[in-house]
Amino acid sequence: MKYSYEYKKRCVNLYREGKWAETPKGVSTNRFHHAVVEWHRLEKSCGPEALQHKNQNKVWTAEKEYELVAKVLAGESCTKTAIEAGISKGLLYQWVRCYKMKGYQGLVAQRKGRPPKEPDMKKKTEPAELTPSEREEMIRLRAGNERLREERCAAQLKAKKQRSSGNSAKKDTD
Repeated sequence: MKYSYEYKKRCVNLYREGKWAETPKGVSTNRFHHAVVEWHRLEKSCGPEALQHKNQNKVWTAEKEYELVAKVLAGESCTKTAIEAGISKGLLYQWVRCYKMKGYQGLVAQRKGRPPKEPDMKKKTEPAELTPSEREEMIRLRAGNERLREERCAAQLKAKKQRSSGNSAKKDTD
């Protein structure tokens, strides 16, 4: 559930006074109290602007992701860095893990979402047009392949005839 900035601020002020705001419907009291304590800690460490909603669905470049990862690797708190950037700490942890495993390439934009079940469902790319020299080479290679197939068939027929003639010669001696 998303709460407004004013509501969060009111809940934090009540918490400082030793009181709890009324728990909203559909949320467990324990979970709501945990959220209020977290809001209090965020406001205390990063200021009241930390309680405001940041821009959602922002597209991050690999350079910006690297800057945040570098801060965390330099020893800065992951939670504080994430709050300042306006992202969840889980996303920042994910970026740090990818960087540790794959280096900078781990931060470069990757395909999002669930991979397709069927290989046929993958996006099909249109082949590039062939140049005249490539077209001639393809015709020559196809003709060569056909000649090899014919030679192989002829060799198989010859071998089959030899086997059958060898079998008939054995039968005559018995």
